[in-house]
Amino acid sequence: MNAGLQVLGLRASYRRGPEVVRGVDLTAARGTITALLGPNGSGKSTLLKAIVGLVESQGRVSLDGEDLHGLSPRERAQRLAYVPQRSLLSAPLLVHAVVSQGRFPHRRGLADLGAEDRRIVDRALQDADIAHLACRPFTELSGGEQQRVLLARALATGADVLLMDEPTSAQDVRHALELHEILGRLRERGAAILVCLHDLSEVLAIADQAVLLECGSVHASGPAAEIVQDRHITPVYGVELIQGGGLGFRLTAGGEE
Repeated sequence: MNAGLQVLGLRASYRRGPEVVRGVDLTAARGTITALLGPNGSGKSTLLKAIVGLVESQGRVSLDGEDLHGLSPRERAQRLAYVPQRSLLSAPLLVHAVVSQGRFPHRRGLADLGAEDRRIVDRALQDADIAHLACRPFTELSGGEQQRVLLARALATGADVLLMDEPTSAQDVRHALELHEILGRLRERGAAILVCLHDLSEVLAIADQAVLLECGSVHASGPAAEIVQDRHITPVYGVELIQGGGLGFRLTAGGEE
């Protein structure tokens, strides 16, 4: 199996300020979901932004052994998709237009979407359960709906490396579970998925591997079930795990809670 996404010695800061990410090594292998976890301020979101080049960084990021910075912007956008926790988009673009942006790396110049592009965009709208919102302005949607639009845009790229920043933070129970199913299908197709998560029970439910950050550095990494243990969680979060605590959910046959 190809390595997927590899990060070596990554360091990142904002506008020459103090380092937020301090020498992180990690691998998000193909056919796996890797959870990035850690308390607030541990550097999770900054790490994702550094990987995709949105903040100043040093270190090596590679896709299947090929240096990310050696790829053209079009090639990077075709192979790696980033889903932020929230969008800075302020223009009232229709949802269909926002999702269609995912096809830009596959188009030549200003050419219109082809039939295959339209099919992929329609499928992404359906997979993210936002087809009914296609003609709504993005700026009029709720936070959870906007998150699903950003997910659909990433799905429309067809990229096989997916980075996601807390994609279920504003989702209701049903849509969170549907996202889990989408990620599971992508994993089965051989995608490499790196996702920031706060809910440790969610980490155990969907992740194969986990990387636990503390103050911008890797505290521990390995199989998710081994990382979400008191010996790792307690010194970083200052809490103890309660086995069997909390509620569990699953989708019904009809897709309702």
